Amino acid sequence: MADDDKSNKTEEPTEQKLRKARLKGDVPSSQEAGTAMTVFALFMVVVFVLPSVFKSFLGSASTFIEMAPKSTVTNENPFVAVQALLILIKTLSFDIAPIFAAMVVAALVGVMLQGETVVALDRIIPKPEKLSPLGGLKKMFSVDRAVDFIKNVSKVLVVATIAYVVASDAISAIWTTEGFVPETLLLYISGAAEKLLIFTAIFLIPIALFDIIWKRLQWIKKQRMTVQEVRDEHKDSEGDPKIKAQRAEIRRKRAKQRIATAVPTANVIITNPTHFAVALKYEMGVDVAPVCVAKGADLMAKQIRELANEHDIPIIENKSLARALYATVEVDDQIPTEHWQVIAEIIGYVMDLRRNVRRRPPAGSALFLGEGG
Repeated sequence: MADDDKSNKTEEPTEQKLRKARLKGDVPSSQEAGTAMTVFALFMVVVFVLPSVFKSFLGSASTFIEMAPKSTVTNENPFVAVQALLILIKTLSFDIAPIFAAMVVAALVGVMLQGETVVALDRIIPKPEKLSPLGGLKKMFSVDRAVDFIKNVSKVLVVATIAYVVASDAISAIWTTEGFVPETLLLYISGAAEKLLIFTAIFLIPIALFDIIWKRLQWIKKQRMTVQEVRDEHKDSEGDPKIKAQRAEIRRKRAKQRIATAVPTANVIITNPTHFAVALKYEMGVDVAPVCVAKGADLMAKQIRELANEHDIPIIENKSLARALYATVEVDDQIPTEHWQVIAEIIGYVMDLRRNVRRRPPAGSALFLGEGG
C-alpha cells in the first residue's frame, strides 16, 4: 500500500504543503555542509589564529612553570597553587576564545548555506510508528542510505589518501633537512596540517554542494502529492464550492435588501437602459452633489427599475452616463465633478416633471417608459 501511495504522488507539492512540512520541522538538511565548513574553519584557525594563540599559550605556560618553584604553600596563603592555576585557566580561556568563535561562525555559515532552519517540537516528540523494526530496515536499504554509504566511504578513502601523502611529504622533508633541530618541528607540523586541511576542504566542498542539492531534491520528492490531495487542499484553501455558493447567495440577498431599502429614497434612476442602473439621491441644501444610493447590472439593474416604477421614481435613459457612473461611483459616494453639469440638467428636468412642467429632456437623455415601452 505504501508503494502504491508513492506511485500515485505525481503532483509537485504546493506552497501550503511545503509550509506545513517546515512548521513540523521537516526541512532538507545536509550534514556535509557543516563538515566542510568545520574543516575550512580549522584551516583558517591553523593559518591565521593558531600562530598567535600558540605564542600566547607558550608564554602563559612558561610563566606558570616559572612560578611553580617560587610559590610556597603557607598557613597564611594555603591556596597559592590554586590561584596560579586559576590565572593560567583565565589566560588560556582568552587564548582559546578566537578558536571557539571561529568554529561557531563556521557552524552558523554551514546552516545558512542550506537555506532554511526551523525549530519544531514535533521533531523531538517520541512517536510509536518510528519504532517499527520494518520501517527501520526499509530506511537502512533505501536510496538515501545507499548514497550516504557511498559518500562516506569515498570521504574516508580520499581523506586517508590525502593524509598519507601529506604525512609522507612532511616526514621526508624532516629527514632530508640538514641541521634539523627539534625547535623547528612545530613549523613542519603546522605546514603539514595546513596542506591536509586545505586539500580536505577542497575535496569536501563539492561533496557538500552535491549533498545540499540531493537532499533538497529528495525532500521535494517526499513532499509530492496525489491528485486527490491537491484537490482537497484547493478545496480547503478556496472553500467548498457549496459553501461558496451559499455565501454568494447570502450576499445577493443582502444586496437585494439594501436595494429595496435605498431605491425608494432616490430622486432619479440613470439607466443604460437594460444593462446598468444607478439610483441617485439629491436633497437641496443638504447634499453638495447627488449621491449614489444603489447601483446594479443586468438582473440587479432590472430590480432597481422595477422598484423605481413601483415608487414612481423617474427613470432617465442615458447610455454613456449610466456606464460611466456604474464604473466610477461607489454606493454612498457623491458623483464625480465631471458629471455634475449633466446630472444637474437631469435633476432639473425631473423636478419639472414633478411640477407637471412638460419639456424636452436634456441632450443625450430620454425618459425611460418601461421594459415594454
